Amino acid sequence: MTACIVGWSHTKFGKHEDRDIESLITEVAVGALDDAGVAPADIDEIYIGHCNGGFVRQEFPSSLVLQADDDLRFKPATRVENACATGSAAIHQGLNAIAARKARRVLVVGVEKMTELAGAAIGEVLVKASYVKEEGGENGSFAAIFGRIAESYFQKYGDKTDALARIAAKNHANGAANPLAHFQKDLGFEFCRAESDKNPVVAGPLKRTDCSPVTDGAAAVVLTDLDTALAHDKAVVFRAARHVNEFLPMSRRDPTRFEGAELVWQQAFDDSGLALDDLDLLEVHDCFTIAELIIYEALGLTARGEGATAVEEGWTGKTGKLPINPSGGLKSKGHPIGATGVSMHVMAAMQVRGDAGAIQVPDAKLAGVFNMGGSAVANYASILEPLR
Repeated sequence: MTACIVGWSHTKFGKHEDRDIESLITEVAVGALDDAGVAPADIDEIYIGHCNGGFVRQEFPSSLVLQADDDLRFKPATRVENACATGSAAIHQGLNAIAARKARRVLVVGVEKMTELAGAAIGEVLVKASYVKEEGGENGSFAAIFGRIAESYFQKYGDKTDALARIAAKNHANGAANPLAHFQKDLGFEFCRAESDKNPVVAGPLKRTDCSPVTDGAAAVVLTDLDTALAHDKAVVFRAARHVNEFLPMSRRDPTRFEGAELVWQQAFDDSGLALDDLDLLEVHDCFTIAELIIYEALGLTARGEGATAVEEGWTGKTGKLPINPSGGLKSKGHPIGATGVSMHVMAAMQVRGDAGAIQVPDAKLAGVFNMGGSAVANYASILEPLR
């Protein structure tokens, strides 16, 4: 059974020091229902993506969605978590409920508030999404993990510092036009390329501009089955939605190759009858710039080891042959863990509907989404197009 997104909502991403997760959840839940024109009483199922892991004390958020409207009382609501792919995991649970004919209308919310903790404590929460036995030691952090990935890639294929800086500069330039983005400043290639007091080395060859920020925010979508979507003014259909999980230990994988990402995209293209060249844009998981570079290769945009070509020749820019992260991506838009996957689907849906405003890719009709949890461990791929 094909499912559709018929409404959405999205807070600004950034530091919401005066807000808790309840207020973020209720804002987007109300907004998505209003946008879809769906009464709360007509929702059959609720899923909330919330990674948490210690970011906030409230560890049981599923019924906080019910705070949005009394008519949501007694609706089944479930929290979903799959590391940095938590938002997409929640969407997939909604798709599964619709496919199983357990629901016709599903409300999916993604939320995270990361800024209640200090820097060191944030790192301790994030590293729990690695294979702690091997990767979460005394100096373990996700920046260190992706720093090692970058070092391995550089050793195998040569120094790609310029390519990483171009990815960072591209995404900051895109985010500068996105009113929902955490960072809305075009930093330029030279700033991203040079080590400085404002752009120090963080881990391995990665500088601050190579790393996504600590962010708060929420996003929500309303999903329906195809027959129900036909009655809506706007509907975006899933041409494909696939998920694969990879081994957790990096020691069991080639760190320079995201094989789970390669496989999930092969499955998505097989399901949809499409190829990469058919897509008009992608929103992908650039938690670190090295991740976006390797994702180019996992998609088949370039051969392995040649991802730098895609950004250096402008293929992935907003006016290139395959714009990637026109929203600014995680790098500029922000990466509030549980909200990220939902946000990516919202951005893609806006694009194919022509509703993306200043970040709109002209004539976009087919958009891909790639959201991953951990170091390319949980891999989710979607292809979206307007229903009509």
